[in-house]
Amino acid sequence: MTPHRSPRLSPMLLAVVATLGLAACSPAPADSFSGYVEGDLVFIGPTEAGRVSALAVEEGSVVKPGDVVARVEDDLQTADRDAAAAQLKEAEARLANARSPLQRPEEIAVLQASEHRATAALDQSRLDLERQKALVPKGASSQANLDAAQHQYDQNQAALDEARKRIAAAGIAARTQDIDAAEQAVSAARANLAAAQVRLDRRTLKAPADGPVQTVYYRVGELVPEGRPVVSILPPGLVKVRFFVPEAVLPKVALGGRVTVTCDGCPTTTAKVFFISTQAEYTPPVIYSREERSKLVYLVEARPDDPAKARPGQPVNVALGATP
Repeated sequence: MTPHRSPRLSPMLLAVVATLGLAACSPAPADSFSGYVEGDLVFIGPTEAGRVSALAVEEGSVVKPGDVVARVEDDLQTADRDAAAAQLKEAEARLANARSPLQRPEEIAVLQASEHRATAALDQSRLDLERQKALVPKGASSQANLDAAQHQYDQNQAALDEARKRIAAAGIAARTQDIDAAEQAVSAARANLAAAQVRLDRRTLKAPADGPVQTVYYRVGELVPEGRPVVSILPPGLVKVRFFVPEAVLPKVALGGRVTVTCDGCPTTTAKVFFISTQAEYTPPVIYSREERSKLVYLVEARPDDPAKARPGQPVNVALGATP
């Protein structure tokens, strides 16, 4: 196991102390203050614990949104996704069965053949009944034969009606309640599949923004606890300059105002003020002089126009107003 570094980017206080100490040795220019650069890191890690199976970046690598930075083992998530997909297919099959006729086409064909036989039998019994009705008044047949012919006709008529009702019932789908229940089961199965796919996709860690990789906390084969980052990146838009101004100078600082940022051995850049603290505080604890300790100051933060020129932890000098 490699030692894990803290996933927090703190300013280099020793460098700030040195810079402020040098500034105390000589009078600072008017409206000029000491400060430092700070960056708000974006941490990228899995939502569930797992071992790192692949690492696509190193410290200093520059990534763009959507770039894969690492992968975490996903055997369990893949199995869950496959199980959810199988459950969806089963639910869809149940729904299709509920919507289809109660009997198969082959079975309906058998019932239709029965209907044809019943129709033929009814036609034959109708002829026999009509013949008996014609013969009985002439004395050529008995009343018993007429009654038997009528009874046979009635039976054949009932058989035909039964065959037709069987065919009609065979073409009816399941009850509305059964179909509704099957549709709800399909919806639930689809939601489970979508959730399983999201869990699987999250095992592939992608960069949400562009910027250089600052720290790699875990290597391939190491177990990442839940909620811990694997890598951190520093988007350019999250780099800021922090400095403190005395209460007397505060009216000269305004949101959206421009400041000039300089440092030793680096090009001069400008920054735009985006935050001014509403609460006064004592000078930062890195300033130990008795004279400075009693002065109230306000925290001011500015966003550099060119973040590439500002390195987190770097001590800087900030002057109000932008140099032409």
